[in-house]
Amino acid sequence: MANGQTRNGICQVCGKSKPKSQLVPASVVRNTVADGIRREHPDWSGDGFICRADLNRYRSRYIQSLLEQEKGQLTTLEQEVAESLIQHEILSRNIESEFEKRATLGEHLSDKLSEFGGSWAFLIAFGVFMLVWMGINSILLVRHPFDPYPYILLNLVLSCLAAIQAPVIMMSQNRQEAKDRMRSKHDYQINMKAELEIRQLHEKMDFLLSSQWQRLLEIQQVQLELMDEVTTHRRR
Repeated sequence: MANGQTRNGICQVCGKSKPKSQLVPASVVRNTVADGIRREHPDWSGDGFICRADLNRYRSRYIQSLLEQEKGQLTTLEQEVAESLIQHEILSRNIESEFEKRATLGEHLSDKLSEFGGSWAFLIAFGVFMLVWMGINSILLVRHPFDPYPYILLNLVLSCLAAIQAPVIMMSQNRQEAKDRMRSKHDYQINMKAELEIRQLHEKMDFLLSSQWQRLLEIQQVQLELMDEVTTHRRR
């Protein structure tokens, strides 16, 4: 029974008994987060424990308050960044594959047509087609051409091709712009998360340094007391 009690601890926030693996010592909680806990729980003590669920909840509030102070009302993207920090999730993902999975058949077709329309293969094939068309109507079928000079039917074909090609290219450009917007939002989330993590790392380093200075001062005081005792003992 005693062993079971030593393996468990009481969370100061929810007041429940939980295993030590689910608890965090209150002394390692950074002061900025501890201040938020202390506002709701005045009996908060640095000698007790807090469960990880409650600690993550207060950390989330602290991060959201930081973002609100700097940016005002949080957007959906910023809320996702705050949640990923608390849950220790990775925001990086393959935008290209995710975007391609959501694309329809028409969007894939417009991309392929735009890619072919902006290549040397299309220009060469189009030039050869025009030369063959004019050669057939001017040389082979000189007596009974189906499209005599000035090639009115060819002009009609070219006009129809231009009328069809322009919307296809615009659809592909719109899809590329949507992909760029999605990529920029993703980069914004990653940059914001990196900035917040660096800030948290600085706070942890400051906390560790201050703790080390306090310990060094305590060691110095103990050494001075020992030296005083040694000197007084020698005088006697």
